[in-house]
Amino acid sequence: MTEQLISVEKAKLSFSGRLVLQDVDLVVNRGEIVTIIGPNGAGKSCLVKGLLGLIDFDHGTVNKINNLKIAYVPQKLHIDETMPLSVARFLKMVPAVSTANVHEVLQEVKLQNLEQSAIQDLSGGELQRLLLARVILQSPDLVVLDEPAQGVDVIGQQELYQLIASIRDRYNCGILMVSHDLHLVMEATDRVLCLNRHICCTGHPDAISKHPEYLRLFGDAMDGFAVYTHHHDHEHDSHGNVVPLGSGCQHWDDAAGCRQESCTNPEHDHG
Repeated sequence: MTEQLISVEKAKLSFSGRLVLQDVDLVVNRGEIVTIIGPNGAGKSCLVKGLLGLIDFDHGTVNKINNLKIAYVPQKLHIDETMPLSVARFLKMVPAVSTANVHEVLQEVKLQNLEQSAIQDLSGGELQRLLLARVILQSPDLVVLDEPAQGVDVIGQQELYQLIASIRDRYNCGILMVSHDLHLVMEATDRVLCLNRHICCTGHPDAISKHPEYLRLFGDAMDGFAVYTHHHDHEHDSHGNVVPLGSGCQHWDDAAGCRQESCTNPEHDHG
């Protein structure tokens, strides 16, 4: 039976007489990825903030399960360049997190070699993986991601969306995303809500990509693109090297080399 985590009915919002949202309905269920898309000024961030209780809708009813635990990843994270904050210390700021928990989650998001690196030195893709690692440590029912792949290259975006899907699958949480990455996100989501102050269309990505309202809003942007369905025939080891699919080594140590005798990576010398 589907468990409804959070919903809003007939959400309406305006600022200084300017209509931002009109009669918007949204439901997020456990185990599904819902993505909100729309042009700039469509009200996407306002809808999310209203759901999170950061702003109040003028009208509308928000319903959620009891004790709903939400993890929110904002569009940007501003960290003082002079702050001595390593990846490990950042993750240990989550209550009741142990060193072993940090090691495990960094393996999961493939950042195990950056544990002592300063956050300021991470690339855009690495920072997003770190934020997702923090999400995992919080064990949420609902994950809310605002433009999670912003500033990440296309290959990095693909891998990031795969990681998001794996988090949904492994932890059985609901995921609500706001995204502009149309050619990738249509493959990475279960349900799309196309917003332009009101709901233009909503449903499965295959149906939405053919909907007249979607084409009217994004036809030019999608020209030359299809729903992105690329699948890798390789993966990357912990140093970023290309290796055959299934042979990526998660047991590398910079001083000792590979510590996993069963590793099939032909580039690793096991003595």
